[in-house]
Amino acid sequence: MIESKRLRAGILLPPYLWLLLFFLAPFLIVLAISFGETAIGVPPFTLGWPPSLFSWEILAGDSLYLRAWGNSLLFATIATLCCLLLGYPMAYAIARAPGRRRDLLLLFVILPFWTSFLIRVYAWTGLLRPNGTINEALLWLGLIEAPLPLMNNAFGVVLGLVYSYLPFMVLPLYATLEKLDATLLEAAADLGATPRRAFLSVTLPLSLPGILAGSLLVFIPAAGEFVVPDLLGGPDTLMIGKVLWDEFFTNRDWPVASALAVSMLVLLGVPLALLRRAFAS
Repeated sequence: MIESKRLRAGILLPPYLWLLLFFLAPFLIVLAISFGETAIGVPPFTLGWPPSLFSWEILAGDSLYLRAWGNSLLFATIATLCCLLLGYPMAYAIARAPGRRRDLLLLFVILPFWTSFLIRVYAWTGLLRPNGTINEALLWLGLIEAPLPLMNNAFGVVLGLVYSYLPFMVLPLYATLEKLDATLLEAAADLGATPRRAFLSVTLPLSLPGILAGSLLVFIPAAGEFVVPDLLGGPDTLMIGKVLWDEFFTNRDWPVASALAVSMLVLLGVPLALLRRAFAS
């Protein structure tokens, strides 16, 4: 009994140390900086006692940060729902495909990861701009009379997010659906259930863990995305990742940027933890 406890502790110790060194310690440093004050020097902040709440007061009172937060949550939610609507049929089809075809389809899903994320997003500017490939093709076909506004707006940002994070939805769903016992569907059919009824009663409930995992993998990075809104968005699509970049590297206001980062972690982490606990129960 004692040896099994020691073995378990030895197995769990490395990941806990990793989280302590590379997550908790940096988080505490950023948290401390958020209670500092901006200064001219290296580093560009000072820490004193009592801690300063100036940065947190700015976050609570400036509509810029509230608007960025609202846009981030809105775009991330829409992108997650779109990825779920597109990714579920894709994952279901891959899970039901024959062996060789399944491997080929999975290769197509992960193939974009072989190219730089920045290059893939930047390539969309050539497709979506007013004189880009899509508008030129639609004009040539006579479907439109003037170029469509496909970028520098919410549509461009959501499209970029869905394209970038769709594989993160497909892969967890595939892993869940691939393990689904087909005999359960046969039993439902034997009991008189239609294919639609069998899907809603058997397949969908059993795939909820994959839906949750895929939604978290899409929503969390999408909410803090910087590259997509910077390249495909405009003034009305400001997101929290862009604000963080500007505060750290343009304004060099590290206390405000740190407060923004901490609030981002708390506001995203707590609801998602509660959601995960609700699904688990």
